[in-house]
Amino acid sequence: MDVPFEPGPMLASFVAHAVPGVEVVDREHGSIRRVVRLSSGPVVVEARLADDFVSLRSVHGTASDDELADLATRWFGLADDLDQVSRHFERDPLIGPLVRARPRMRIPGHPDGFEAAVQTVLGQQVSLAAARTFTGRFAAAFGSAGPEGLTMFPTPQQVVGRGAEEVQATVRVTHARARTLVSLARACADGLDLAHDVDHADTRARLLALPGIGPWTVEYLALRVLADRDAFPSADLVLRQAIGVADASAVTAAGRAWAPLRAFAAQHLWVAKAYLVA
Repeated sequence: MDVPFEPGPMLASFVAHAVPGVEVVDREHGSIRRVVRLSSGPVVVEARLADDFVSLRSVHGTASDDELADLATRWFGLADDLDQVSRHFERDPLIGPLVRARPRMRIPGHPDGFEAAVQTVLGQQVSLAAARTFTGRFAAAFGSAGPEGLTMFPTPQQVVGRGAEEVQATVRVTHARARTLVSLARACADGLDLAHDVDHADTRARLLALPGIGPWTVEYLALRVLADRDAFPSADLVLRQAIGVADASAVTAAGRAWAPLRAFAAQHLWVAKAYLVA
């Protein structure tokens, strides 16, 4: 589909977060391949990202055009009105120049809310490379073999019967982190739906009630999985560095001027930091 789109930052984000065995990202050719669970069953999809163009096709399994279009919209943030974003930040001294430099940049989503949540928990206070390694171990241990040699990330139901001790030993994380993963799986198996079309306030509250999940994790998931465009993880270290302030309260204060599109401010600041955009 033809749509205003800048593939570079999106592909960089997917490379940084790709779970070994689960998702294959080819940055040079602008492609992403993985298994997604659709109403018809597991399907291997391949996304192609280019300047002002996004396409999805099923490589193995059957998916309707409507299913692929909906997946593309959620996965690559295609529903957002970028003209509105440009107008909103036009006069902002910090975010305005970043939006003008990348007016076609969108916010990446995720085709599997539970997978995103697991990786976010495993990414707490560690590097992205460590988070990928931990999440790859989790997927290999509790997931299942999928088509085309890919691993299907486990469902909450596949994890909920595991004990924290088993998860700790398998993934090689702390007991507290393993307990959080088991609690998250149980909550999702019991009806916590991590998707874009849910009650954001209720989902935030249910996530915060889980042990080991705090505001940063909740806001990051709200941004990437719930598609809440006012989500803003103010405790994020990179945001603090990009804004040039001392603590999370100062990040929160700075973000008030960017509501109700603070998620776009966060995304532009993350990309500016990574790409060293002035």
